[in-house]
Amino acid sequence: MARRVAAAGHDLVIWNRTEGTARALADSTSDARVRVAATPEDAVADRAVVLSVLADGDAGRTVLLAHAVLARLTPEAVVCDLGTSGVAAAHDLERGLRTAGARFVDAPVSGSVPAVQAGTLLVMAGGDGESVAAAAPVLGSFARRVIHVGPAGSGQAMKLAVNLVVHNLNAAVAEALALATNAGISGEAAYDVFEQSVIAAPFVGYKRAAFLDARTPVAMSLDLVNKDLKLIAELAGDLGVPVPATDAAARSVAAACAAGFGPDDMASLTRFLSHHAGSQHLAD
Repeated sequence: MARRVAAAGHDLVIWNRTEGTARALADSTSDARVRVAATPEDAVADRAVVLSVLADGDAGRTVLLAHAVLARLTPEAVVCDLGTSGVAAAHDLERGLRTAGARFVDAPVSGSVPAVQAGTLLVMAGGDGESVAAAAPVLGSFARRVIHVGPAGSGQAMKLAVNLVVHNLNAAVAEALALATNAGISGEAAYDVFEQSVIAAPFVGYKRAAFLDARTPVAMSLDLVNKDLKLIAELAGDLGVPVPATDAAARSVAAACAAGFGPDDMASLTRFLSHHAGSQHLAD
């Protein structure tokens, strides 16, 4: 995402908790307009738009609501949270940033690594219309479309609704692949059928390598899926919406994480299920 922002001609300042990661990213752009900040407050200083991509809501609150960061934000700066942080975090960030004179847009994205590289992510934006419009030129560096779904918090709610489908589909493909391979069908043949059948959603296609080869680089870990499913359950509980299929998927993911698969790609759920085929480990 940072590379695409730089390639679109925007001056870019990068900060990462691991400075070496940020420096490697800056070096990879070969663009004099890209520089690395030593601290998050240095990164946000004099920036009209701030993009945050952190693992969860707690990380977002810790970094973006730190006094040093709030003090360095330009008046009317638009801070966009692109991560899946949850509705409560979005509301906390909106209140804290508004108090400091800045604006907030919760702008989680839909799409995996191939969509990032192609600049075809979808942004689900929550916030006031003027703030979303102000951030849109930067968001357009890596997104094919920015859909304004409502006030702050709405973007996170929409992302959790999308991820409900993604994570249930991941669990369904994992179970189907485990079922087919344990019935003696090769994984490649089974996946060929998946991709030519009525279940051939984009997710099924771009996750093929991850489902069939454990050496495929991790795009999204089961630990992060577990985090998302907890946020979905929290929102569903707050709204009184039953999500029984998601509850079942969450139990499978939690069991896989407990068994040591947490750092692995979300597609490794099928390897966990195959490993435990025939057991009653998930019965309860």
